[in-house]
Amino acid sequence: MVGNDFVITAQHADTLLDIARRHGIGFEEIQKANPGVDLWLPGEGTSVVIPGRHILPSVPREGIVVNLPENRLYYYPKKRKGQARMVITHPVSVGGTGRETPIGQTTVIAKAERPSWYPTESIRREHAQRGEPLPRVVPPGPDNPLGEFTMRLGLDDHTYLIHGTNNPVAIGMPVTHGCIRMYPEAVAALFRMVPVGTKVTLIDEPVKVGRIDGEVLIEVHSNNGEDEQSLAVALAALSSMIERVMGDTPRATDWELAETALRTASGKSTLIALEAAPSSAI
Repeated sequence: MVGNDFVITAQHADTLLDIARRHGIGFEEIQKANPGVDLWLPGEGTSVVIPGRHILPSVPREGIVVNLPENRLYYYPKKRKGQARMVITHPVSVGGTGRETPIGQTTVIAKAERPSWYPTESIRREHAQRGEPLPRVVPPGPDNPLGEFTMRLGLDDHTYLIHGTNNPVAIGMPVTHGCIRMYPEAVAALFRMVPVGTKVTLIDEPVKVGRIDGEVLIEVHSNNGEDEQSLAVALAALSSMIERVMGDTPRATDWELAETALRTASGKSTLIALEAAPSSAI
């Protein structure tokens, strides 16, 4: 587990997206955590929940890990002698429907500052159909959707990037053509820390389970309650995940809470089980 959930008070000029960006939260995260709060005018004095607590993905903690359904990146810098293990996390945008970011392992093969953008023919056709023709090369500057920094991944034809953006409003949504998009300040910080050759793991883990001090928590990032059959499958899978983290330890599980978490997919960590105290001998 990393981070904490907390509540802040909105100021007069704040939008919910301003607040999200200040606290390293994405579009969907802030919206789900604050149902009923106006996105563009929450209002001065409004309490806004910041969902800053995250269960770490269940893959080796090395290099960069991107959990696609979560729209979130985790970076595990190499541990230095005498220092504690670290994890750095940022919201990201990933590929949308029909343009999904690939799953798998790769590495950062190149880095660039102030890159030019060479839109593919399919992207140029798409923009032309919307009446927004693109040149064959978009130079560095405010019109470049790659922002100021790129890290190229060794996937497929090497066209997939981790990069910044000139449109930070959409960070935290599956809206890209397959690349991984970050807030400008977040990619600037990550760019300086990540060397070429860093391992990158792209995963699809919509349900995460964590055990902390005898408590079992889950995070759900896609709706598994569309029908009773899919919910039953999701509950069975969750039971197996709890078995893996708890082993033979006695526990008390609230399956109603688990079912609600699977149906609502709020993305917030939810306590669903407690390690049971051993029975006293009589």
